[in-house]
Amino acid sequence: MTRNFQKIKLIVADYLAALLAWILFYALRKYILHEMSEGISFFLLGSAVMIATFWLLLYTLIGQYRDIFRKSRVKEITNLAQISFLGAIIIFFALLLDDEGVENYRSYYKTISTYFLLHFLITGIFRTITITSIKKLIRQGKISFNTLIVGSNANAREVYLELEKNNRHLGLKILGYLHVFQAIETLFVNELKNLGYYQKLPELIKKHNIEEVIIAIEPSEHKKIEEILGLMEGENVRISILPDLYQILLGSVKVNHLFGTPLIEIKQNLMPVWQEVLKRVIDVVASALFLLIFFPVYAMIAAMVKLSSPGPVFYKQERIGKHGKPFYIYKFRSMFIDAEKLGPSLSSDYDPRITSWGRFMRKVRLDELPQFWNVIIGDMSLVGPRPERQFFIDQIVKIAPHYKHLHRVRPGITSLGQVKYGYASSVDEMVRRLKFDILYIENMSLAMDFRVMLYTIKIIVEGRGK
Repeated sequence: MTRNFQKIKLIVADYLAALLAWILFYALRKYILHEMSEGISFFLLGSAVMIATFWLLLYTLIGQYRDIFRKSRVKEITNLAQISFLGAIIIFFALLLDDEGVENYRSYYKTISTYFLLHFLITGIFRTITITSIKKLIRQGKISFNTLIVGSNANAREVYLELEKNNRHLGLKILGYLHVFQAIETLFVNELKNLGYYQKLPELIKKHNIEEVIIAIEPSEHKKIEEILGLMEGENVRISILPDLYQILLGSVKVNHLFGTPLIEIKQNLMPVWQEVLKRVIDVVASALFLLIFFPVYAMIAAMVKLSSPGPVFYKQERIGKHGKPFYIYKFRSMFIDAEKLGPSLSSDYDPRITSWGRFMRKVRLDELPQFWNVIIGDMSLVGPRPERQFFIDQIVKIAPHYKHLHRVRPGITSLGQVKYGYASSVDEMVRRLKFDILYIENMSLAMDFRVMLYTIKIIVEGRGK
């Protein structure tokens, strides 16, 4: 309840600050600078609520209300300056550009600068006061974050001592540690509770409502770290990893709220909120337009499928989507009926189960066209890792436990793995393709989606499908 109240308090502070800044801007122009007529001044004053709501929407889309308890006041003011400038520009072109009080370009600059400074200064003061009050609650221990340390060696103890020294500012409530190797070291024996072996992580996260996990084993233990990350896939926790000197020199280590403790933080939010929203809007609008415009093409393909072999036009198959949720993927049928009567199997270049028309469809990806419907109903995206069947996922995770990382996002009609590697005809090939899909997830952006779609079009034109 305390946390929700603090978030509401920050939102209310931002709303009041935006409201006050707009009213002061109105008063300054009307009563001091005498720039507005009665009609215009009435409109500007009446729009105060709308303007304040606009600012809340902008802050939300940019992600200002994510993780408010770990904000840096200095960084927050820097970000606020950038957002305030962006918002002031939008408001200027939306409401002030045709204002009678703006007579020339010099007036334009004065108007937008005045509003920007008023909004930035007032919001900065309100937000600093609010964040300071939140920081005070953290220092008093009224807000804390249940934390586990994975590891029991000298590195883990060093991290623990560093965190304890700064814990008044961090709010980390370290409940205990988990040992990783069979030979249990006792460096924590008098300082921290031993909660058992690291494979109990998922159980402990749920049992103790864990919010942060710090992996403090030797950075060279890549396989073990990979296994630990796999155990936490799908859990809503912040994850930090102890780096080695090489990673620090590469610049991949960022010291954030940990006050000098160098840790690599695993990114939880893959895209800014506004990009997530825009990605979904693009998915739905583009898919709906595609289905509408190319309806005659769908009809022609359906007729060819029907003529090529007996059986239904469409084929549906259960796949695993975001957060491991099963869904049915739709395709134009490219194989003879009962193609998998002996059990699930992957197709190959010269698969006899594929019809002659089906082989052509696969080369130019026409069999995937019904999946635009999957995009509209929310099972898939235009771009994302290709979804697989549970039968093959079970085999993949034995070799590559980090495959579950792909379930953090919606699967896609096309993917970086497909355009860079192509279709996989074996589990080993699926594992090799996996690195491209993880690369996509770690660099997710609208720009990346656009590049993948361009590559996909190139492959379709060249007929390099399977």
